[in-house]
Amino acid sequence: MDRNLPRVMVIIPTHDELDNIRELIPKVLAVGPNIEVLVVDDASPDGTGGHVEEMSRAISRVHCIRRPTKMGLGSAYRDGFRYALGRGVDLVFEMDADFSHDPAEIPKFIEAARSADLVLGSRYLDGVTVVNWPLRRLMLSYSANLVSRVVTGLPVKDATGGYKCFRRVVLESIDMERIKSDGYSFQIEISWHAWRMGFRIAEIPILFVDRRVGISKMNRRIIREAMVLVIRLGFARLLGRRPRPPRGVAS
Repeated sequence: MDRNLPRVMVIIPTHDELDNIRELIPKVLAVGPNIEVLVVDDASPDGTGGHVEEMSRAISRVHCIRRPTKMGLGSAYRDGFRYALGRGVDLVFEMDADFSHDPAEIPKFIEAARSADLVLGSRYLDGVTVVNWPLRRLMLSYSANLVSRVVTGLPVKDATGGYKCFRRVVLESIDMERIKSDGYSFQIEISWHAWRMGFRIAEIPILFVDRRVGISKMNRRIIREAMVLVIRLGFARLLGRRPRPPRGVAS
């Protein structure tokens, strides 16, 4: 492997994603020899964890954390971040398991990370780039992002998306014990903390395509959790210090 290439780990949380994950992992690895995959599986009854664990024995760039029960998206990423940092990687990705995030777009994130500490894949940067969502779901997502931006001050158009690339310094600097969210609101909260700490955030447009197979994890509890979080961060913004200026990007 070219030593000038950054070491990259793509974290993919799963629960019952066998049909997707066995196709997705080869596509992610095909992006480049510097790309590794970490699947964090929450006791999938369909055998996702067992399948990935078997792959990891044969392919050194595949890693698997199997957890004993369904513990949530936020805690899956926290566990994944700790693992990735312990492996010494330079860039850490978040990616959904259902092909809504195209692995072919990984190089765009890596390029953007040359001048940013956190790169967000945005569905709303160049208009609306979402395919196959019902209008109600699209309106809910768009409205949630608008409210989030106004209330929390987080200056991005897509705070709830889950296709991200972190420089390791961002994850090393955030106290993960302060991240309370365990659903999709985790995405808002961790980006908000990065912004408040003065890290540079860049958005790049992505094409988001609704899942091909399997069942969405979105439910009313997750929506309520996000609403409560946005209000809490809004108060924290009003009562706390102003965001520090960007630290600049590590070379």
